[in-house]
Amino acid sequence: MARAAHALHILVKHKEQAEDILKQLKKGAKFQTLAKKHSSCPSGKKGGDLGEFKKGQMVAQFDKFVFSGEILTPTIVKTRFGYHIIKTLYRT
Repeated sequence: MARAAHALHILVKHKEQAEDILKQLKKGAKFQTLAKKHSSCPSGKKGGDLGEFKKGQMVAQFDKFVFSGEILTPTIVKTRFGYHIIKTLYRT
């Protein structure tokens, strides 16, 4: 059975910037607004929305968090692309 998940993310180059964005989210900032402003990924234009994807479609560290980490809790994950703040909406 292929598992799927739906996630939002914000991609930045530096850990400090990722930590600052995470602080803003914890204070109530909107994920989509920060994604449009800061994310270097093309998905930033859509508020960081990656849509639904299957297990194994994303780079390993990203995939591991989305399929085993907390749901709805923005978390920083480092990959070869930089620092992602990932918010998993659901997984099936």
